[in-house]
Amino acid sequence: MSQLRLNPLTGRWVTIVSSRAERPTDFAPRTRAVEADATRPCPFCAGGAEAVPSISTTAEFDPNVCIVPNRYPAFQGDESLAVRNFGPVHVQAEASGIHELLVYSGDHDASLADLSDDQIATVMHLLRKRFVEHASEPHVRYTQAIVNHGREAGASLAHPHAQLLGMPFVPGEILDEERAFARFAGGCILCATVEAELVDGARVVLANDDCVVVCPFWGGTPYELLVIPRSHEVHLQDAGAGELSGVGRALRDSVAALNKVHSDVAFNLIVHTAPHHHGGPFHWHIHLAPKLVTVAGFEMGTGVMFNIVPPEDAAADLRAAIAASV
Repeated sequence: MSQLRLNPLTGRWVTIVSSRAERPTDFAPRTRAVEADATRPCPFCAGGAEAVPSISTTAEFDPNVCIVPNRYPAFQGDESLAVRNFGPVHVQAEASGIHELLVYSGDHDASLADLSDDQIATVMHLLRKRFVEHASEPHVRYTQAIVNHGREAGASLAHPHAQLLGMPFVPGEILDEERAFARFAGGCILCATVEAELVDGARVVLANDDCVVVCPFWGGTPYELLVIPRSHEVHLQDAGAGELSGVGRALRDSVAALNKVHSDVAFNLIVHTAPHHHGGPFHWHIHLAPKLVTVAGFEMGTGVMFNIVPPEDAAADLRAAIAASV
């Protein structure tokens, strides 16, 4: 029988309906890679014809990890948000802000799962450095860090990279989560989630001294993961060096487990942190969403997701994959 489960971070229902996984079209093979244009060398590989200058590097740790400007920025300029009204319903503003790429490997064919402990620590520390820089810009109110891996996840370049988008407004998804944290009477939603999941154990994928990775009870898509730092910090940039390294290792190992279960799976990795000038309540965290199924009309029309793999089953598969790799 199907179940409705409430996502406390958004206040939205999801539907756990495992019987739909029996349909023959689910989990169909995906297009493995982003197609390359042989006439245009990769700009992020050594000697690339379109190589772009770095904004920030980690040359003392790993010269291949750096921040570069996006050639096609979604947000650009240093103007504060200025809203203009065109008649009774049309509202417009300039998309000012910052759009950067974090190149996290010099190996064109590498994956997040391939990074060493030192490499993933360097990536996380550079991410924190850029969050601090973005927060110092008066026109940037929120920074969204993402990784789109695979064409199905929206990647247009195959070379491993993340994106940092500093925007002049706080997106609605984050405002919804802020309101949820404020409403939660028992303290912090995610601190309580860590405690409850460690006791239950059914949805825990892995845990280290710095964070816990779960297939959340309310997961809306198959094999969805939630990475929760154990230390309650409102902003990513408030996390300590050791904690960031531990979160990075957990992310890497989670992607490796997904790949072991579903081959080279496309995924979206999404960092959620409090807006730069907000003091909470919040608890920064990371969503990892494999692209195994297509969001269809019902989900788009209602905002109610169908998850055809119960989170408990997905977590068991991923735990087994991690155990087999040790």
